[in-house]
Amino acid sequence: MSKVKYKFNKKSLTFDRVQTTFRKRLLYFFTHLSTGVVFAAVVLILAYNFLDSPKERAQKREIEQMKLQFQILNDQLDKVTKILDDLQDRDDNIYRVIFEAEPIPNSIRSAGIGGIDKYEALKGYSGSDLIIETEKTMDRILSRLYIQSKSYDEVFNLAKNKEKMLASIPAIQPVNNKDLRRIGSYFGTRMDPFYKVRKFHEGMDFSAPVGTEIYATGNGTVTLAGRDIQGGYGNQIRIDHGFSYQTVYAHLSRIFVKPGQKILRGQIIGYVGNTGKSTSPHLHYEVRKNGIPLNPIYFFFNDISPEQFQMMLDLSSRPSQTMD
Repeated sequence: MSKVKYKFNKKSLTFDRVQTTFRKRLLYFFTHLSTGVVFAAVVLILAYNFLDSPKERAQKREIEQMKLQFQILNDQLDKVTKILDDLQDRDDNIYRVIFEAEPIPNSIRSAGIGGIDKYEALKGYSGSDLIIETEKTMDRILSRLYIQSKSYDEVFNLAKNKEKMLASIPAIQPVNNKDLRRIGSYFGTRMDPFYKVRKFHEGMDFSAPVGTEIYATGNGTVTLAGRDIQGGYGNQIRIDHGFSYQTVYAHLSRIFVKPGQKILRGQIIGYVGNTGKSTSPHLHYEVRKNGIPLNPIYFFFNDISPEQFQMMLDLSSRPSQTMD
C-alpha cells in the first residue's frame, strides 16, 4: 500500500493531502529506474576496468608463472649455449688440430634458421617478445647441435682413419741422409743458379750421385710419372697421399712406378738424376697440402732426432743457392 503524502498549506494553515496522478507516478518510476541503470553501468565500467574477475586473476597468475618458467628456461638455454661454445672450441682447436682437419667456418656454424614468417604465429600475445626470443634461442641451439653432431661424425671417421693417415702423411727423407750431409738447398727464398736472382724455392734439394735410390715418403697413389712437359723438373713423380697431401720428386734419372700405382712409405720409386733444369745430380723434393708448398723439414719426424731437426732449422735460415 502506497504511503499517503501531505503538504502544508500556508494560507489555510492546514495539511492538505497530495493527490499523485498516474503520470507523475510513472515519471517518478522511470526517473528512479534511469538513475539505477546509470549507477549500475558506472559500477560495471569501473569494475571491468579496475577490478579483476576471479577468472582473470587466475589467468594473470598463470601468465606470471609462465613468464617465470620462460625466464628459467632462458637461463638454462644460456648455460647450454656456453657448453656448446666450449664444445665448439675443443672441436676446432683440439680435435681437428690433432687430425689436421680444417675448422668449421663460422658462417656455417651461425647459419640462419627458418624463414621470414617462422615466428609470425607467435606475435600479438601478451609476452610474445619473450616467447619469440626463447623460440629463436632454441632454434639456434638445435642448429648448432646438428652441425656439431655432424662435425663429431667427421672427427670420428678421422679417428678411425688415424692409422691410415699416419702411414700416408710424408714422414721420412726421400733419400738416405742420416748424417744430413746431402741437403744442398732448403725451402724458402734462395738464389736461382741460372737467372742469378732471388726466387722462392718450393722444396728442398738433396745432393746425391746419379742412381741413388729415392724413397716414397708416405703411402699414396702415383698421379704423375714421366717427363715434365715444360722441362724444368725433368723426369718427375707426383704422389697423392690423401688427406690433402701431395709430394713431388724431380730431376730423376729413372722412374720405377706408373700413374695409378699404389705406393708404400719407404718403397723405391726411382733414381736420382740430373734431368730438366738442374745444375748437378740431385733430387728436388716438395711437400704440398691442398696444392700449397710446405717446408719439407717439418715432415721428417720419423727420420731425424730433435737435435737434427733444430740443426736443419738453423741451416735453413742461412742464405744459399738452389740446385735447380
